[in-house]
Amino acid sequence: MDVKSVTTDDLSGMGPLVAQLSRSGQRLRQADRTRPWVLDTVVVVLVFLMFCLPDLLRGGADDGDGPPRFRLAFTELPLAGMLALQAGLVLPLLWRRRRPMAAFGVIAAVFVLQWSLGAALRADIALFIALYSLALHGRLRELPWAGAVMAGAMLLVAVRASAALSVGDALFFLLSTAIAALALGLMVRIRRAQLAGLRERAARLEVERDQRSRLATATERTRVAREMHDIVGHNLSVIITLADAGSYAADVAPERSKEALRLIGDTGRQALGELRRVLGVLRETGAGADGGPELSPQPGIADLGALCATVRAAGLEVVYRTSGDAEALDGGVQLTVYRIVQEALTNTMKHAAEGARVHLTVAVTGSRLSIRVQDTGPAARPGPPNEEGHGLVGMRERAALYGGTVTAGPTGGGGWSVEAVLDLTPRGGDR
Repeated sequence: MDVKSVTTDDLSGMGPLVAQLSRSGQRLRQADRTRPWVLDTVVVVLVFLMFCLPDLLRGGADDGDGPPRFRLAFTELPLAGMLALQAGLVLPLLWRRRRPMAAFGVIAAVFVLQWSLGAALRADIALFIALYSLALHGRLRELPWAGAVMAGAMLLVAVRASAALSVGDALFFLLSTAIAALALGLMVRIRRAQLAGLRERAARLEVERDQRSRLATATERTRVAREMHDIVGHNLSVIITLADAGSYAADVAPERSKEALRLIGDTGRQALGELRRVLGVLRETGAGADGGPELSPQPGIADLGALCATVRAAGLEVVYRTSGDAEALDGGVQLTVYRIVQEALTNTMKHAAEGARVHLTVAVTGSRLSIRVQDTGPAARPGPPNEEGHGLVGMRERAALYGGTVTAGPTGGGGWSVEAVLDLTPRGGDR
């Protein structure tokens, strides 16, 4: 209990500090992207104040401090020479991020020149900063060359410092420092690459999510548009046909006119109910008691009889036959069959001549379901011979969901035929 409470208190106390540091780091990175020269200048100024200025004030690195065995006899440089060497070591740091290899090469050359003269300067730290910058910003294939130059420079320093300690010890210390600078640069580089990869992956996932959302929206719109076309197109065709028949029968057979009006009302109510069902699922809240849309079962093969009766009432003779266990099929398959038949009968009512007869056959044979809607014609269908309306396209889209095909065209006797074949084989290992 005590350990848990202490840990929680520590985390709660560090939370605001970590958040503040993170925000400060983001602001600094943003400012650096806007004005990169500011940070480079700050680095140069700090190196000058921390490592160059003490040499200028004390007259070199050999100030006589430390035990006698560590005192090295270095060459005393004049002030102008010291300033020139310091400028050659420090000023190239201004472009250490834009041209890291060039900055490292210039600093390494000045470093070798300085130690060849036997002079020691605190500004030599610039060579390790340049190596770090090269590992972080430069090309990776340049690192072996930089490592060889660095090893040679460190060997020169170890030889010059052999008066105080062995060459091996000095070389071990110097190479360890160089390796640390190189490893730090590579570590920061890898970390930045990982963060960039994560940001890129997050952006890609966001784009894919938006694409999936737009695709789902388009698919849903297509489905609703197809349903609306089937419902409105069929029922309006029936209503128009009944209205025309009722107007003709008003004077000759008033009772037939009343029957037509009754059928128009029934068809309109049926269409309104189906439209409410389709549109109800699009609402976030509906009129139901539980706040959801009022739903009714989707039409299926069992409803084809009522569909044929409606078409017969509109004055078109329909002969309907079925074979196989069609009513035991999946609800989605039954809805597809119903919509294909509905669209085919609607087209027949629109285009078939008066007195035409329609033969409707729905047959299930193994894993194959076939639909055939053929009228006896004659027909007068508008439009160019190869032009397809939205109804035929919608039928083919529905059939394609079950690996099926739809073909339509004139028959030998002057009528019109629509044939659809659906594949009932389960997909995706459903069974």
